[in-house]
Amino acid sequence: MRPDFHILIIGGGMVGACAAALAAGDRRLADLRIAVLEGQPPTTPPDDDVDLRVSALSRASERILDCAGAWSLIPQAHRCAYTEMKVWDEGAKPHSPGSVHFSASATSEPDLGCIVENRRVQWALYESPALRRRVTVLRAQAAALAFEADHVRVDLADGRRISALLAIGADGAASPSRKLAGLETSGWEYDQHAFVTHVRTARSHERTAWQRFLRAGPIAFLPLADGRSSIVWSTRPAHARELCEMAPEEAAAQIEAAIGGVLGAVTIAGPRGAFPLRLRHARAYCRERFALIGDAAHAVHPLAGQGVNLGFLDAAALVQLLGDAVGPGGRAEAVGELRLLRRYERWRKSENFIALGVIDGLNRLFSNADPALGSLRRFGLSAVERSALAKRFFMERAMGLAGELPQAARSADSRSSAHV
Repeated sequence: MRPDFHILIIGGGMVGACAAALAAGDRRLADLRIAVLEGQPPTTPPDDDVDLRVSALSRASERILDCAGAWSLIPQAHRCAYTEMKVWDEGAKPHSPGSVHFSASATSEPDLGCIVENRRVQWALYESPALRRRVTVLRAQAAALAFEADHVRVDLADGRRISALLAIGADGAASPSRKLAGLETSGWEYDQHAFVTHVRTARSHERTAWQRFLRAGPIAFLPLADGRSSIVWSTRPAHARELCEMAPEEAAAQIEAAIGGVLGAVTIAGPRGAFPLRLRHARAYCRERFALIGDAAHAVHPLAGQGVNLGFLDAAALVQLLGDAVGPGGRAEAVGELRLLRRYERWRKSENFIALGVIDGLNRLFSNADPALGSLRRFGLSAVERSALAKRFFMERAMGLAGELPQAARSADSRSSAHV
């Protein structure tokens, strides 16, 4: 049978939309029919507001979004590049032993990353020329998946039925499509919720990301382009709820104390929210005619800001392999074959496993009150601060420039030489 689409992406959030834009812009996939299944496509973000949900986008993510035709569509006024990052333990000070200072000046990059609202990234991807020109956006949700020998059938919640050679699950950590495909996960819930809000501070954030490790979990100040800072505070669930409900002045005082007063007096300057934290990793990323990307494949603690960055790398890697399979001498029918999807799984699962392990280990090491571990933490941070090699390792990991990178995550010169 002739499927309705060659590639159907279930979930049109940032990672799903990125996969769609990359696939639509890949000349090797020019003859393929591509669709995104998304119940709530984004609307135009207001110019005078900064949403509560932001991401620290890595250099690799910036390059991937540029390849997708979206980076230039994010207004400069709504993205804040940060050039410094200061990390310290509760028992230390940001400029003393027991702290680490990362600086873009120690790299060949102009900055360490960029803080951008999630909704603006998503909107820019939907507005990218390739997605607008070539991708069908279906405003619906998947209710059932049926896997046939030569296609996957998708029953929609509104009663329609469509088919594709390949379905890609990009529908978040809860991922209904992952469950419908019968793929299991392993992991656990953290005894932490992330409290989020925006604040104004007496002193400038100086385009610096500030992170202090406390006994209950880390607190991070992420610089915003309008001078405010976005707060992500991983703390006990009851405390996170209290921070949402208490008077703004009391919440601001607790935030100021938690960050050690490094930016002076704090004022709440945005809505407040909290969400539970967990680690989840799919035991398999694929089956015949189905693959997982982004949070549908792995959910991580936010302390390193790597969640969506790992997802963009997934999307770029999968699209690259699809292009290789369909390109000169290939076949469109190959996109859903298990042999191809297993290559994607081996590539990204190993990279993500390293990231999940490091992030979980850091959270366990730093989020406790053990005095012996406190001394060990401060010693470790001091050792990293004294070692240029160790600092470069962590910065390259944070910027997404380590490991086996897809072409879209590499520099423009590297991408050009790869196609010579």
